[in-house]
Amino acid sequence: MNAPQLSRRGFLIGSVGTGALFALGAGPAHAAGKPFVPNVWVRLEPDGTLHLTCNRSEMGQGVRSSIPALLAEEMGADRARVRVVQAPGDPVYGDQNTDGSRSIRNQYEMLRRMAAVARTMLEHAGARQLRVPVGEVASVAHEVVHASSGRAVPFGQLAAAAAAAKVPHPDKVKLRSDIPPGGWDLPLVEVDEWTSGRAQFGADVQRPGMLTAVIVRPPVLGAALLEVDDGAARAVPGVHDVVTMPVPAPPYAFQPLGGVAVVARDTWTAKKASEKLRLRWSESPHDDATWAADLAQMREQVAQPGTPRRQRGDAENALKRAANVVEATYVVPHLAHAALEPPAAVAEVTATGCEVWINTQTPQRTRSLVASRLGLEEDAVRVNVTYLGAAFGRKSKPDYAVEAAHLSQAVGRPVRVQWLREDAMRQGYFHAASVQALSAGFDDEGALTAWRQRIASPTIGSTFDAARHELRDSELGQGLSDLPLAVPHVSFETHAVQERMRIGWMRSVYNINHAFAVQGFLDELAHHRGVPLPDFIKTVYGPPRVVSADELGVPLWNYGAPEGEHPIDIARYHRVIDAVRERSAFDAPPVEGRAKGFAVHRSFLTYVACVVEVSRAPGGGPKLERAWVVADPGRIVHRERVRAQLEGAVLFGASVALYGHLDYQGGRVRAGNFREYRLVRMHEAPRSIDVEVITDGHAPGGIGEPGVPPVAPAIANAWFALTRERVRELPFHPPHA
Repeated sequence: MNAPQLSRRGFLIGSVGTGALFALGAGPAHAAGKPFVPNVWVRLEPDGTLHLTCNRSEMGQGVRSSIPALLAEEMGADRARVRVVQAPGDPVYGDQNTDGSRSIRNQYEMLRRMAAVARTMLEHAGARQLRVPVGEVASVAHEVVHASSGRAVPFGQLAAAAAAAKVPHPDKVKLRSDIPPGGWDLPLVEVDEWTSGRAQFGADVQRPGMLTAVIVRPPVLGAALLEVDDGAARAVPGVHDVVTMPVPAPPYAFQPLGGVAVVARDTWTAKKASEKLRLRWSESPHDDATWAADLAQMREQVAQPGTPRRQRGDAENALKRAANVVEATYVVPHLAHAALEPPAAVAEVTATGCEVWINTQTPQRTRSLVASRLGLEEDAVRVNVTYLGAAFGRKSKPDYAVEAAHLSQAVGRPVRVQWLREDAMRQGYFHAASVQALSAGFDDEGALTAWRQRIASPTIGSTFDAARHELRDSELGQGLSDLPLAVPHVSFETHAVQERMRIGWMRSVYNINHAFAVQGFLDELAHHRGVPLPDFIKTVYGPPRVVSADELGVPLWNYGAPEGEHPIDIARYHRVIDAVRERSAFDAPPVEGRAKGFAVHRSFLTYVACVVEVSRAPGGGPKLERAWVVADPGRIVHRERVRAQLEGAVLFGASVALYGHLDYQGGRVRAGNFREYRLVRMHEAPRSIDVEVITDGHAPGGIGEPGVPPVAPAIANAWFALTRERVRELPFHPPHA
């Protein structure tokens, strides 16, 4: 994290389709001995050291290895001579949001072109020095090589000459043809830092004179502070100040929630002093909120017609005419991100601006919100990105950076705001619950003729618009409105739901809810028809073909890249279904006391099929024995990290299935730590997770999130195969039962 910062020179003169900006090269600015900096991604020193920028946040997914590797490969550089530079929050780096599984898929072409610009300039400089045509040289292993004569010039010796040349437009450079669609086996550049304890995470940052703040926030969303008795807290040795935070107004977006901050010499002192505060809160519109009541209301809603969102044919009449009708209701409760590292941010406000150190997924948003809160121009705010100890979407909401900036300005010292585990569980942003009622009709010959699905779920849009209470098209389009049903009569309907807390993105977002409902229901229908689920799904989704938005009558989104529609390729569905079926021996007679469950889902432009084998745990519920995952994400870069993320997705999805549930009463979330909000532990994990990645030249899809959605339904379907007990409401083990 202490690598030299990448300098930016010249003027920003253009973009490359994806919106990434590049810098204008100018001869006079580069005297001999100066580095070669053709754009914000590449900096070559005269000694040959190559600094390559990572503009996304590293949280274990390997982006600080994969992005520089892609740049280095396109340049023909020696990876051993690469130093990774973490970009601060700044629009010159293009889209820096590390969310939506977009780090590679939305930047693949752009990153290659940025590196190709540098390679092209080095090859031209090398050809001039070797006095040969540029078409006869190539960049190989950190040199420009003239193969026929055996001569070569190291990159470092070409830095000054390349720096003096005009920078070509990225669209005019030729890309290398030897980038393998299956990526590379790459080392993790940060392993030494992680294993030695040198890695700097959010809470590791130290600044001279720094204080630490712990904030007591409203116990119920919407409650305001009426009275503060802070005498006992101020009397604690080491307490510097007690600061009342500004009261937010809905929509809450990324505002701090208010409350009272204890600013002290360290976290422990601030925490213990905060427990001595005597606070009185106002009433809140959510004081009557309970999960049981909200669940009952959503169940009542989906029993009635809702707002039509996708219609084909006449599902209502088709269901009335059907020879057989199957109905079921599926429930996913509110979930927490439960990252092992809680949010933390350090802010240092000075007379000239503000500098922030933060474990964030969104450095540019952090910069703009901090600037707005302090009344500064964005150029006066610098946001430094530390490592993230996981995030899963929580750290894309930088309210904690705004808290730190506000407190630093208030006390005149650098301040670290440290969220406690209980804060993260009770006052964060939560994954939206959903209740989904599904009905299917079969004709006399057993063909599926009608599908109706009604959904009640709060929308993330409510966090930004207090008047919005119904799922947006983009949220419905995460496995429902883009479900490629080859069924003549289809209806999807939604209901408005009043949010009771801040609703925000969590890993895989609404795909979790939709996949659980759809894949569980499809298993019920397959059982009704007496056919294996993989065969039934292939029939219901239809033969291999490309399904367009026009065919479905709705936009195709599901976290696709921003440029244009991304049609659904049914052949890719079939491919992952067949592959996981074979690898898992899904059709083989089961081992006594065990059973396998299947599910498949497309999200983030990636197709994932999953099989989980379960037995009965001694305490009841499923014991995870083995899991198989086959993913078709298109082109990949970092093979090991792709496999690791799919393995991690199985554990994340298993935690959702077995334990995930944020219960609340009187508007207050009951879970405070991992004692109450359980995650799958080592002894509960499958003893093997078999992963296959299909890479066949398609454009890159996402990888960090699409492995999660099919896991919970695969477990539930396996449990039914084992016990004939159908689980339609998660989790298997509710808290406080």
